Amino acid sequence: MASVKLTNVKKVYDNKVVAVHDFNLDIADKEFIVFVGPSGCGKSTTLRMIAGLEDISGGTVEIDGVVVNDLQPRDRDIAMVFQNYALYPHMTVYDNIAFSLRLRKMPEDEIYKRVTNAAEILGITDYLLRKPRALSGGQRQRVAIGRAMVRNAKVFLMDEPLSNLDAKLRNQMRAEIILLRKRLDTTFIYVTHDQTEAMTLGDRIVIMKDGYIMQVGTPTEVFERPANLFVAEFIGAPKMNTFKAELVKENGKYFVKAFGAKLPADGENGSLLAEKGVGSREVILGARPEHITLADGPAENAIETNLIVNEMMGSEVHLHVRTKDGTDLIVRVPTIQLSKEQRANLYSGATLYITFEDKVMYFFDPESQKNILFG
Repeated sequence: MASVKLTNVKKVYDNKVVAVHDFNLDIADKEFIVFVGPSGCGKSTTLRMIAGLEDISGGTVEIDGVVVNDLQPRDRDIAMVFQNYALYPHMTVYDNIAFSLRLRKMPEDEIYKRVTNAAEILGITDYLLRKPRALSGGQRQRVAIGRAMVRNAKVFLMDEPLSNLDAKLRNQMRAEIILLRKRLDTTFIYVTHDQTEAMTLGDRIVIMKDGYIMQVGTPTEVFERPANLFVAEFIGAPKMNTFKAELVKENGKYFVKAFGAKLPADGENGSLLAEKGVGSREVILGARPEHITLADGPAENAIETNLIVNEMMGSEVHLHVRTKDGTDLIVRVPTIQLSKEQRANLYSGATLYITFEDKVMYFFDPESQKNILFG
């Protein structure tokens, strides 16, 4: 088992294209860290530098206190699972899993013990004599994971291992990785573009954009206290609604003006704004779809909208609405909260009034895009 430390790590291609900027992170022994972000943000490049598959342009990578910048991948005591499985098509499942152990000239009885143990844990014992072409995508991914497991490496690296699977299989494999992590009890570094995977798997999440770290925190921290607008909009599905608004401080109390409505902000957020000495100013206001509620009708704190699209998701309804000035918002309403009459009135073009409370508002600086309360 091992800790991993990245200090001022940088990756530059062709002396001009910077893929990763000044990456700093301490990963504790047995911690499950997830790198998440959109395509091209540098997450896989960072993982490959840890693995030794990419040269490091600057900074240092340490595994278990040893700088590994100049070590070959085979000498770093890491195991890696790739997106494309990378199985040998002419070998059986057993031989695929055993391959790296045979390269190390491990005794066959020990190889048998490790392979069969990994196969039992992963539920692929019945497939050990099959070739990869006879397996489903989920079974092939288990074989790839088994091949990494048998090495008993210090650090387990996974590069978008579920991206080639369908939604149902992804959910199943995600649960299996959680159980696998408990059994192996080792250090995991996992790369994904899927924020659901990041939120459900990681002890901590590293959110990246354009080669920079945007925020590092637990799933709860990045969801409830996003450091900036990018994190706020990236974490959460459907994504957070964000729009320009005016924060007003009047007679010691705060409220927000948006779309012709006046929304009180003198609760918990008002106290935090006062502590930070925030005065009247323009802000980008954030409200998650699940925190917006339907109002009974016109009111000072209600925003008038027109319903554009009604998405019935089963247990909830996603309402795509448009304000008078043309701003599109998403409202997420549990189906159980809607009466038959309300459901009947959710037709395209219907007038809906929406509102939300102070405790679920997020305030961002329009220029820096930092969270005014927690950035």
